[in-house]
Amino acid sequence: MVAKNAGKAREGKTSEKGFVRDFGLMDATMIVAGSMVGSGIFIVPAEIARQLGSSGWIIAGWILTGVITLCAALVYGDLARMMPGAGGQYVYLRESYSPLGGFLYGWTLFLIIQTGTIAAVGVGFARFFGILVPSVSGTNWIVAPINLSEGYAISLSTQQLAGVLSIFALTLINTFGVRFGKWIQNSLTGLKITTLGLFILLCFTLGFDGEVAAANFSNMFAVDQMSPGSGLAAGSLAAVLVTLCIAQVGSLFAADAWNNVGFAGEEVKDPRNVLPKAMVLGSMLVIGLYIITNIAFMVVLPLSGIQGAADDRVGTAVLAAMFGGKGVVIMAVAIVISTLGCNNGLILAGARVYYVMAKDSLFFRSVGKLNDSAVPGMALMLQAVWASFLVLPRIRLRDEAGNELVGANGLPLYGNLYGDLLNYVVFAVLLFYIATVLGYLRLRKTRPVDDTEGRKPGHDRLLRILPWVYTLLAGPITLVLLFFQPRTSLPGLALVATGIPVFYLWRRLSAPRR
Repeated sequence: MVAKNAGKAREGKTSEKGFVRDFGLMDATMIVAGSMVGSGIFIVPAEIARQLGSSGWIIAGWILTGVITLCAALVYGDLARMMPGAGGQYVYLRESYSPLGGFLYGWTLFLIIQTGTIAAVGVGFARFFGILVPSVSGTNWIVAPINLSEGYAISLSTQQLAGVLSIFALTLINTFGVRFGKWIQNSLTGLKITTLGLFILLCFTLGFDGEVAAANFSNMFAVDQMSPGSGLAAGSLAAVLVTLCIAQVGSLFAADAWNNVGFAGEEVKDPRNVLPKAMVLGSMLVIGLYIITNIAFMVVLPLSGIQGAADDRVGTAVLAAMFGGKGVVIMAVAIVISTLGCNNGLILAGARVYYVMAKDSLFFRSVGKLNDSAVPGMALMLQAVWASFLVLPRIRLRDEAGNELVGANGLPLYGNLYGDLLNYVVFAVLLFYIATVLGYLRLRKTRPVDDTEGRKPGHDRLLRILPWVYTLLAGPITLVLLFFQPRTSLPGLALVATGIPVFYLWRRLSAPRR
């Protein structure tokens, strides 16, 4: 109980420091939806289509993603009602288990989850901005790749620079206060949801191809086209289940960040009421749009066209089928808007976690202060610096024989380090989610009465069941990733484990001297 009371004292301290409660229900919902929708919905369906192979399984995969996400959102909503201060999942894990549990999540969030996603979305913005401004290119070098080792290099192209500048521009806007960040978020999220809705409408009207739709939906649950990549017999029940689990990596990643609004709980009006509603409403809106978008793809393009879309840019291929070359430009404009809105939400929310960690003496002391605009300015800037750094390191791409890959121009090809790191932590992120929903069951028994009363009986019974439903759905996915994709899952655990010595070092350095 001492730990719980200490947690409450820390939450009270944050209020005294001057956070401004300026987010209403619409604003909080826009943070949820805006942080979820980036460029992923226009790209990951290609890989999912190659894995699942038929329209029915593709739709089933996205519905499964929706069920998993909504189960977690309902549980996190009640956690936010119980602990409505800043910090979100970091605080939930800290209070459920221990300061170390919370720190491992916060450390991994800063190290790669939040910052790596910000870097990826920033470069995604730059790639599509380059379609509109050709001088912004991944091969227009300011600093040509400098090979650091057999596997790694560092570079700065105009594309990388544009990504970095977009990160700093959004960060700077958010340092001016919640109202500026809120206005940007609401405007860009409203615009991109409208754009996505218009895209769907065009697919079902102008782009609709009856023959393509009939072919795609004629044998919806065929298993012979699945690509399990697991060594299991194609078409067997085990192969179907394993493939469905592996395919969740892409869809869950595209639907992630719905929990980010909890990081900024201290700035939400009536957070005990608004945060749960915002998480659920925002998640439902986005998942619904994602499912309909995938159906829209399949009434315009044959599955082979989705699977073989150039650079996996399914959205671009769909618009190109409708508008020719102009479709590429239209999609570029849409994704530029979408990525900016996505990164604004990620940038705004993530800094609040590092702020609370600093208040717990588990991060740089200067990060635990608010600026004159009542936002954690140093946390925002530190996040921007690290995310921008992650844009610079490159992977030297090689084939299975170890030979360096080259492009059509004869020059070496490079990947992005943050891309590999994000693949590594998908497994760890799922473990954090599972730990949080199971920790919720413990908190229901240990939190004071005023934190648990007020739930309607039916809602209360549902919340007792949902953590187990989530675990039964997400647990097998983590096991499949562990056993069938150890190359990415085990390094993810190693990245999380780096936080253990850092935690004890920080505690030692912050301990009062005698």
